[in-house]
Amino acid sequence: MPPPTDNALSVSEVNRRARLLLEQGIGEVWVEGELSGVSRPASGHLYFTLKDASAQLRCALFRNRARFVAAPMRDGDRVRVRGRVSLFEPRGDYQLIAEAVQLAGEGELLAALERLKQRLSAEGVFANSRPLPCPPRHLLVLTSPSGAAIRDVLAVLKARWPLARVTLIAVPVQGREAAPALIAALGLLNRQQALDPEQDVVLMTRGGGSLEDLWAFNDEHLARAIFHSRLPVMSAVGHEVDVTLSDLAADVRAPTPSAAAEMLVPDRRDLARRLTGLESQLQRCAQARLEREAQRLDHLRARLRHPGEVLAQHRRTLGELDARLQRAMRARLAVERQQLTHLQRRTSACHPRREVERAEQRLASLRARLEQATQRELARQRERLGGLARQLQAVSPLAVLGRGYAILQNDEGAVIRRASDTQPGQTLTARLGEGRLKVEVKRRLK
Repeated sequence: MPPPTDNALSVSEVNRRARLLLEQGIGEVWVEGELSGVSRPASGHLYFTLKDASAQLRCALFRNRARFVAAPMRDGDRVRVRGRVSLFEPRGDYQLIAEAVQLAGEGELLAALERLKQRLSAEGVFANSRPLPCPPRHLLVLTSPSGAAIRDVLAVLKARWPLARVTLIAVPVQGREAAPALIAALGLLNRQQALDPEQDVVLMTRGGGSLEDLWAFNDEHLARAIFHSRLPVMSAVGHEVDVTLSDLAADVRAPTPSAAAEMLVPDRRDLARRLTGLESQLQRCAQARLEREAQRLDHLRARLRHPGEVLAQHRRTLGELDARLQRAMRARLAVERQQLTHLQRRTSACHPRREVERAEQRLASLRARLEQATQRELARQRERLGGLARQLQAVSPLAVLGRGYAILQNDEGAVIRRASDTQPGQTLTARLGEGRLKVEVKRRLK
């Protein structure tokens, strides 16, 4: 062994030089292999091993890059990893610092799809955003008749909106013939719209699957056909994480077939509960409004008491008293006449002079009593009538005017109650106990 020298390198220096040689000598590369030992610690970083039949390479995918990886990263998957070869100096571990991960075999396909997506977006193919009628009058469903998607759609529609009118247009949803069949069916539906104007929504849907299963919905011609469709189109392809060109070109995208059905129709139970609540609210509001208006009417009726009504009421009372007085006088006179007649008959029946004289005296006495009673009754009724007249005069507004007061009215006949209701220079009418005056407001005094 050569003897030790004073210029020996430290372990850290050796690892640092090795790291620089690896990073500068190899640089950034694409490495393909099988995933093994995928670890996801709480830090958010991903650690895994790439291996083939004869070797393995430890890899690290840091958190800021891991969130952009769409691949599920499961053990056994074959992937392509882009990164730079480096060395972890504290432990001397040789590793690949990953920057991007793609499933092997899909990289070029996804790259081509991304280029197509950018081109169609630049052309405005993804600019559709027409609102869909809710609920649709006639829903046209483009899907496979044997798939789970149509069963999910029909089950949700039956539960939420049984009145929905649905027509299934059976088309293949995967394979080479799927895209042409979808394009032809969509064109036929647009041509038939003139014959059936109630056809107002097209739902293009299928269940989840692999990228190859969903590839028909990434067809460029299908995306353009959806963009040019006169009928609004909803697309619900695959699961929520699957986004195809058909989803982007459609007016509305739904994450799943069941979600599409929920978006297309309202829930009848929610509408029933809402209608019940609105009905109760309307009844309460109507009852409260009627009660308020009734109270307001009663209040206004109580306040609306015109002096003419008081005068008319006293006039009716006076008329009733006068009529009662006349009836009483006529009744009393009739009774007296009957008595007089009876006496006259008795007198005529008594021939002796004495009886005649006695009868005449009695008749004179009764006549005097009658006249006195009549005079007393007339005096009493006149006194009562005078009292009523004085009461009527006391409540009459004319009596108030007779005591020196006046009523001021503007040109419209409205009564002036406050000085603030007038303006200097305004002409008013002053109603006095006798006659009226035209006066002019000079100024208002506080």
